[in-house]
Amino acid sequence: MADAAEEFLTLHEIVKAARERLDKGRWDYLMGATETETTFRRNRQAIDNWAFRPRVLRDVTAIDTSTTLFGRKIAMPVMMAPIGSLESFEAGGGATAAKAAGRANAPLMLSSVCNPGLEAVAAAGPDAPRIFQLYVRGDNAFEDDYVKRAIDQGYFAFAVTVDTAHYSRRERDLANRFVKPWRQAATGMDWQAAYNWDNVKRFKDKHSIPLILKGIGTGEDAAAAVALGVNGIYVSNHGGRQLDQGRGSMEVLEEVVEAVAGRATVIVDGGFYRGTDIVKAIALGADCVGCGRMTGLGMAAAGEEGLVRVLELLHEEITIALALLGARNLGELSRSHLSRAHPVAPAHALSAFPLIGEGY
Repeated sequence: MADAAEEFLTLHEIVKAARERLDKGRWDYLMGATETETTFRRNRQAIDNWAFRPRVLRDVTAIDTSTTLFGRKIAMPVMMAPIGSLESFEAGGGATAAKAAGRANAPLMLSSVCNPGLEAVAAAGPDAPRIFQLYVRGDNAFEDDYVKRAIDQGYFAFAVTVDTAHYSRRERDLANRFVKPWRQAATGMDWQAAYNWDNVKRFKDKHSIPLILKGIGTGEDAAAAVALGVNGIYVSNHGGRQLDQGRGSMEVLEEVVEAVAGRATVIVDGGFYRGTDIVKAIALGADCVGCGRMTGLGMAAAGEEGLVRVLELLHEEITIALALLGARNLGELSRSHLSRAHPVAPAHALSAFPLIGEGY
């Protein structure tokens, strides 16, 4: 294969390569969502509802995209959001993602339903900034075991997903008769349904590793989490894959940032594909942005090299956006750099890539 930097000059080309290399079942698993896919489309629309207000005549010869996440310095405010069954897109799964994360100094949030498991992923990417994400499939001892293993393997934060109390109807998967191996064998789903604020309090009372709650969708729940000492508020609707007819994540972000009021780290995902998308979220008050589908697309396109190239292109796009906004670093971004606007095109799975088109 040609050097990835030569083969892929744009993110469009990575998406096209991924589509050509995935069968319909895996493509629709990656790019699909729940029922009418309304939440999925609103994720993109909520980002497009913001336009930039650039400032000029600043000295932007030196641009710094770096930031810190729970005390760990990272190259840019981009995290590889957790995806179950990454091995569906590239055989190495989480290990491949960890290798790319180490090379790019970009955090990987590893899903508990992603092979080859947290220990093997840590061994594959010992220098990668790693966070572990848990789906609750057992009692307190089950959770505690995962926490201990994550700490022992150098994961610097721990996330519990809280928006999967019931598994959704993902109609593309149903129509394709596509069943992921981990879903086919899943047991203990009732533990996730029963997980509640008492469990969150128990976690904080017992464990010192920073706790992130992934799947926060309102300011009220963000405030409740912060009151219990939760360290990270992760605004997410599971990429539109859980509750249909929900709001876009960027629409939720404002009220969450206001409720948190600087007392916790705010992470957001849902429809973020471009560097300008990420800059918008940071200007609105997020500390870091999760990119899930772009992780899968990069791996499907060209494995580790494809994912590294995704991260390189996102870094370049972020750098350009900062410079043209008149901001030398992320700390100089603010709400003043944004204005409400009307989207220029209907939102769909590939609307961030107009050179491809919806039906690709």
